[in-house]
Amino acid sequence: MSSQSPALRETAFGATLRRDAWWVEPLLIALYLGAFGVYSTWAAWQGEHYRWGPYLSPFYSPLILSGRLPFSPAFLILWIPLGFRATCYYYRKAYYRSYFLDPPACAVGEARGHGYRGETAFPFILQNLHRYFLYLAMLVLVFLWKDVVEAFRFEDGFGIGVGTLVLLGNTVLLTLYTLSCHSWRHLVGGNVDCYSCATLGSARLHAWKGVSALNCHHMLFAWLSLTSVGFADIYVRLLSMGIWHDLRLL
Repeated sequence: MSSQSPALRETAFGATLRRDAWWVEPLLIALYLGAFGVYSTWAAWQGEHYRWGPYLSPFYSPLILSGRLPFSPAFLILWIPLGFRATCYYYRKAYYRSYFLDPPACAVGEARGHGYRGETAFPFILQNLHRYFLYLAMLVLVFLWKDVVEAFRFEDGFGIGVGTLVLLGNTVLLTLYTLSCHSWRHLVGGNVDCYSCATLGSARLHAWKGVSALNCHHMLFAWLSLTSVGFADIYVRLLSMGIWHDLRLL
């Protein structure tokens, strides 16, 4: 016989036996994602102050048709990382809870009642495009690593500035976030039922184990990379505006 309270059995919104501050996490996530969304939209809309010396803001990489468009070139690129993160398995959990309260948290009643259809209808059926956004995100990573190489090339030759390390750290974190993706884990070996029977089975098994180890930290990489990409844009922007001055280390 269930000991669950009548309120919980009726799944009333917010009904729970939890005594911890379960609402803090979804609230902080909502505020952080909202703040990042507002800043990134503003930064992309500006269409300026995205380059200083050898540094290029990751919001604008790869830089396409700069100066030839009636709008900011960032809008040609940002839909890719936006689509990748919006369809990411972890971020779905985060914003479903924070913005849709569906559910607000584990063991907390939600407001939808019994009309749940999952991701089988528009617009949530578009979540199935995550794998294709993964391919595009990997392509963007190639250009970001090219930008890192360029960040070592100053007018007087090879050098290292604080901005070089900022762009390098950001690209490393974005790479870890991308390569720890659940879809990538499935593609490299998660879809194999018999490694000894599959072509390159041993290599795929080791790749799957490696990605699985990264996947355990996917949530951490998601937040660190989101923070680093925003900071990288801020750093380059403030250098371009003359507010900050880059420290040359080498």
